[in-house]
Amino acid sequence: MTGPLAELELACAQALSYRQGLTGAPCTAARDYAQMLAHYDTPLPETGDSGAAVIRDLAETATQGLMPMAHPRFFGWVLGGSAPVGVAADWLVSAWGQNAAFHTSSPTVSALEHVAERWLLDILDLPREAAVGFVTGATVGNFTALAAARGAVLRRHGWDPDQDGLFDAPPVKVFLGDDAHTSVFSALGYLGFGRRRVQRIATDAQGRMDPSDLATQTAQHPGPSVVIAQAGQINTGAFDPFEPIADIAAAHGAWLHVDGAFGLWARAHPDYRALTHGLERAQSWAVDGHKWLQTPFDSGYAIVRDRAALETAMGIDASYLPERIEQDRIPSFLVPELSRRARGVPTYAMLRSLGRKGVADMVARHCGIARQIADRLTGQPGIAVLNDVDLNQIILRFGAGAGCDMATEQVIQTLRDQGALFAGGARWRENWVMRLSVICDASAAEDADPVAEAILAAWTQVRAGL
Repeated sequence: MTGPLAELELACAQALSYRQGLTGAPCTAARDYAQMLAHYDTPLPETGDSGAAVIRDLAETATQGLMPMAHPRFFGWVLGGSAPVGVAADWLVSAWGQNAAFHTSSPTVSALEHVAERWLLDILDLPREAAVGFVTGATVGNFTALAAARGAVLRRHGWDPDQDGLFDAPPVKVFLGDDAHTSVFSALGYLGFGRRRVQRIATDAQGRMDPSDLATQTAQHPGPSVVIAQAGQINTGAFDPFEPIADIAAAHGAWLHVDGAFGLWARAHPDYRALTHGLERAQSWAVDGHKWLQTPFDSGYAIVRDRAALETAMGIDASYLPERIEQDRIPSFLVPELSRRARGVPTYAMLRSLGRKGVADMVARHCGIARQIADRLTGQPGIAVLNDVDLNQIILRFGAGAGCDMATEQVIQTLRDQGALFAGGARWRENWVMRLSVICDASAAEDADPVAEAILAAWTQVRAGL
């Protein structure tokens, strides 16, 4: 291949080869970080290599240090599998080279993002007047939505933090469950609320917020406030009880935000929608596209009921930028970036290719796989399923007594070494557990029993050595 676009042709061929061989490959990286760094850590070239040589090396060598996240038996970190349609749309995005900030900078991209916004609100059944900011993921989604919350609650008390900052502002109390995801705490830190200044609410054995403790604590702290609930606890998959939480937030005059990185997609299927009942009463939500919608990284959404609050927090203006026409949806007014890639295009492509039924079927399939694996392992000697498998998450513990942490880690490592599947480890209730997150597009119902058998075999091997 020669010519000015040879690198694109080569990259396309190599990408296809990688994805075609993924399912039959071990579910682990062939080389670790130190090995990959040793290969690439060279002095900056004085004269550049040919573009084809660079792409060829990346395709042939870099793949050895890639974690196979689109593998059907990759169950780490609740990631999703970058489905081919979304990847193809993202290739177009890169090739088009569009800045998705304004209508005038890219009419097509702005139009597709507008439609994708409407489709997301439809399939998630959230208020149709809400605004959707297309961000990198749920961490920035939480940050963006909570920036809107910060401005809204303080303006109710006569203070505009977006113009006047936080010095001398009335203090804002933030209430969230004791098992909230770490990305929420990061977002609060970015916004000046602080990671330690929050009011942590008691949770039950599955990580669900206790509404009675929320009611007690909000009553003790009048003034501007934000309540953060959770749809899908990262370990157990549990959902907070949204109806009583929404009642308490409304009575307290608090902004209710929902971190729904993956759990918000439960609303796409009637059998799982009940888990989210009352969630629609919130003022804002954050959710990932690169999880259950299977878009490529990076893709997430900040959804805010009050469009004006989000635009006030995120809006940007300068004389050289296009003048806004009243009522226009301006992409850069809904996110904390002026220059950004056209993230709405893969979202549009995935929603159009899957349709309402395709998304619902995928949610049901993954939840069914999780349930089937958990059922097979329940009651097996030395194996404990620690959560109610209501969604797609399973947490397991192996052994008994003081040696459980070590035994559990050994099972995780054995599975990774064998390459049969990739499982994550996590700390839950002071115990080290194996965490399985069934959310990859490629995972099929027929994977469930082989996965369970692989786990049983790894545990048998570890137990024999204890």
